[in-house]
Amino acid sequence: MSTEALKQLFAKSGLKFTNQRYLVYRAMAEAKDHPSAETVWRRVRVEAPAISLDTVYRTLASFEARGLVTRVPGGGEEGRFDGDVTPHHHLVCLCCGSIEDFTMSGAGLDDLPESVAAWGQPRDAQVLVRGVCRKCLCKMEPVKPESEKRRT
Repeated sequence: MSTEALKQLFAKSGLKFTNQRYLVYRAMAEAKDHPSAETVWRRVRVEAPAISLDTVYRTLASFEARGLVTRVPGGGEEGRFDGDVTPHHHLVCLCCGSIEDFTMSGAGLDDLPESVAAWGQPRDAQVLVRGVCRKCLCKMEPVKPESEKRRT
């Protein structure tokens, strides 16, 4: 996204364009790993060594409130963020903490049960699948059947 287009996006969202916001937004737009605020801070510090972690946290919170980034639920103790605000879902590994995007048909707002519409006014919908990724499964020691455990 060009700087001019980003200035217009910020203005439309009620944000003043600053270099720090630009760098945080660009870091989020380029990220595919659903980074934490601390990871974004480390990446942005390469170009803006004086930026504080608090500024990155506040900037991400401001972006989230305006729909410019989303927070990924289930990403562990530290908050994880996604610069892709198009409708999609997430796979979260409980071992390594990796988060991957996935899409599926029939899982949007139009596909929610009527009970959700009766609940109120949903803003978005996201499926979160938590488990163990293939990479971590390959590293795990195979589980012995109960019959083998008793013999040893």
